Amino acid sequence: MTRVADVTGAATALLTDMYELTMVAAALADGTADRQCTFELFARRLPDGRRYGVVAGTGRFLDALEDFRFGESELASLAGSLDQRTLDWLADYRFAGDVDGYPEGELYFPGSPILTVTGSFADAVVLETLALSIFNHDSAVASAAARMVTAAGSRPMIEMGSRRTHEEAAVASARAAYLAGFSATSNLEAGRRHGIPPAGTAAHAWVLLHDDELSAFRSQVEALGVKTTLLVDTYDIRKGIENAIEAAGPELEAVRIDSGDLGVLARQAREQLDSLGATGTRIVLSGDLDEYALASLRAEPVDAYGVGTSVVTGSGAPTAGMVYKLVEVDGRPVAKRSSSKESRGGRKSALRRFKPTGTAVEEVVYPVTASPEVGPNDRVLPIPLVRSGKRADDLPSLDQSREHLRAALVSVPWEGLKLSRGEPAIPTVFEGRS
Repeated sequence: MTRVADVTGAATALLTDMYELTMVAAALADGTADRQCTFELFARRLPDGRRYGVVAGTGRFLDALEDFRFGESELASLAGSLDQRTLDWLADYRFAGDVDGYPEGELYFPGSPILTVTGSFADAVVLETLALSIFNHDSAVASAAARMVTAAGSRPMIEMGSRRTHEEAAVASARAAYLAGFSATSNLEAGRRHGIPPAGTAAHAWVLLHDDELSAFRSQVEALGVKTTLLVDTYDIRKGIENAIEAAGPELEAVRIDSGDLGVLARQAREQLDSLGATGTRIVLSGDLDEYALASLRAEPVDAYGVGTSVVTGSGAPTAGMVYKLVEVDGRPVAKRSSSKESRGGRKSALRRFKPTGTAVEEVVYPVTASPEVGPNDRVLPIPLVRSGKRADDLPSLDQSREHLRAALVSVPWEGLKLSRGEPAIPTVFEGRS
């Protein structure tokens, strides 16, 4: 139940489960709270039909970790559930351990040690829900968004999903989508917090407010200039395009179509715009688009897309399915053996092997005590994120992580970028103990 502040300092969430605090209380009671432990965050498998995942949420996790505190109100709410020793420990909580992880914007596969948290048992176990809630959400959104960006080719993508998710999830989703290659967001808070370019246009309500469509368009152009986007499908699209050009002239920036058979309508719109002399007016499509719809539109005369519901809900995979498991206690590997939920013991690292051409061929996960030979085309994946409770210096910015993902996707074998079902794009090889 720790209050986590966003970058403005405003409290936004309570992010610890009671069972974690129950373990802390029991560990303080039996003397195991200070045992040195390593937890790993990883995904046992990719969502059905996916061939890669995208690591997202690292920056948000590090921000949250810095502000992870138990204040007076949280402690007061726990007074009837936990003993005084545990409440005193929580009052003084400051994470003092180390964190390593894949850089934000890196690809991950089944078993990848995406995040490694090392510290006392109590220090590290209390972070489970914090880490999982951020990484499971953000990685699900970024993974879906990356597939959409690939399907859209070079056409710009606008994230427009704020109305389809929780208000705080909307901000996180916009950040994850931008990381994955979206160009802009309609969410103004995401622009304020994360520097993402804002974009948007009027809705159908604007047209319906006015006595006729032409009046609505003229008013919008008068207020915003011709470098605006007019929504032309409130009534009849053909008449809507005619009204749009009459109101703004052939220098109109764009028209948006939000419903119907989008491929057919885009072709008809392009022909009509060109016949009206508006050869530079762009066509923006929106309306229940996902990666499959985007792929089907690649041959159509479309200039940009707006995507909402599918991206903020992970396009059918709203969680990345990541888990946070104890893998080492006082240097001794430990592993869960439950059927279908096995874990691999011991603290691990990973490297990715590449052909000289830059194509990735496999990911090798290995015990940190037995590092394999690193070849000239290999890259060790985890980087230091936190040392002794302090954020590491010179960590990648959001824009640098965005570029990292772009390069990572270029390295994926072409078949790994298909939307069809198949094996992970890069196989994972586990070396050493399990």
